Amino acid sequence: MNQPLKPQRYVSRLTRDTLALVLAGGRGTRLGDLTQWRAKPAVPFAGCYRIIDFPLSNCMNSGIRRIGVLTQYKAHSLIRHIQQGWGFLRGELGEFIELMPAQQRRGCSWYAGTADAVYQNIDIIRAHRPRYILVLGGDHVYKMDYGTMLAYHVENQAEVTLGCVEVPIEEASDFGIMQVEVSGKVTGFQEKPAEPVPSPHNPKVALVSMGIYLFNAEFLYQKLAEDAIIPGSKRDFGHNIVPDAIARHNIWAFPFRDAITNEQIYWRDVGTVDAYWSSNIELIDIIPELDLYDRQWPIWTYQEQFPPAKFVLNEQGRRGIALDSMVSSGCIVSGAQILHSILSYNVTVHTGALVQDSVVLPGVDIGQGCQLHKVVVESGCKLPAGLIVGKDPVLDGQRFYRTEQGVTLITPEMLGQEERHVL
Repeated sequence: MNQPLKPQRYVSRLTRDTLALVLAGGRGTRLGDLTQWRAKPAVPFAGCYRIIDFPLSNCMNSGIRRIGVLTQYKAHSLIRHIQQGWGFLRGELGEFIELMPAQQRRGCSWYAGTADAVYQNIDIIRAHRPRYILVLGGDHVYKMDYGTMLAYHVENQAEVTLGCVEVPIEEASDFGIMQVEVSGKVTGFQEKPAEPVPSPHNPKVALVSMGIYLFNAEFLYQKLAEDAIIPGSKRDFGHNIVPDAIARHNIWAFPFRDAITNEQIYWRDVGTVDAYWSSNIELIDIIPELDLYDRQWPIWTYQEQFPPAKFVLNEQGRRGIALDSMVSSGCIVSGAQILHSILSYNVTVHTGALVQDSVVLPGVDIGQGCQLHKVVVESGCKLPAGLIVGKDPVLDGQRFYRTEQGVTLITPEMLGQEERHVL
């Protein structure tokens, strides 16, 4: 008689039969000039990472090592990052990360939507013979074991399983909203409704899609083929594929909660400059919700070989210090103060400068006497000596981009620096 499969072995067999597809072709227009020269998943995050490193690391740590990355919009820096930092998988063991750029494989159009992006690569996907297809957004920050979701999917005999989190009702209109039974079976789905339906368990929140879709492979092929011939379809998972499937098929919601405490786990959509700034800044907390120092669930990335960060000068009024901050490799803080901020790699801060409550991206040079408060500085900027940002909202809005919540974004173009290397 066959022995029952142990849970870990059971999950490992499921992950082995899974192909993950990371949708990384979005423009990310709400991030403004941060996506002027790069796709949203390529935007630097937390000092030394890119946003796409989080779903890719989740795949690695979950045991899913067959991955396709679908690119379209201004993908050069994203492609370069994946080639440099994610080439360690072993093809002879069936492991890979394949880049799937928009190349008009079916018809003569670029990707028309998220579902169309997958459909246009369906011949490549079929060739890998997956049993399950995990569709992921490349623009969210979180740590998640997809193996647990796979086991949940199989145990419920689902055809589609949707990852979901609770979001305050006033913020939910930016997401796909789902309605579920007590059992977890999905009964309704609306993509970005003006008036989100509240959760039956808590009227102050809505149950929103994480942009994580787990499909039985044959079911997905069928649905994509059906949608491809429907006139007027947006060719989108949230607008078309998922709502159409709910009425006739077995669709389940997977709540992103801690198995022991039942508390919701960290997940961030960093789709706006305000959200991007706050998601970075909260990493500085003594015990942040997202633990980047967790050796049991490492976040992988590519980093250039820079020397350690250096703090120089120890004179009254010219002391190089950083307090309540994260400072990456290659940084030089020369007689300047860094307070409650994040410096990405290869940043130089000159004498007398003050950087407070700010996020500084790679390769920035901050001139003498600059004062920055609640600022995001785009990679490659060279800030002139004496520049003051974050004190005068009107002046900041005239020179740079200032959000409703008072975050100022500075880019090289805004400083009149046209020539730069996009990081």
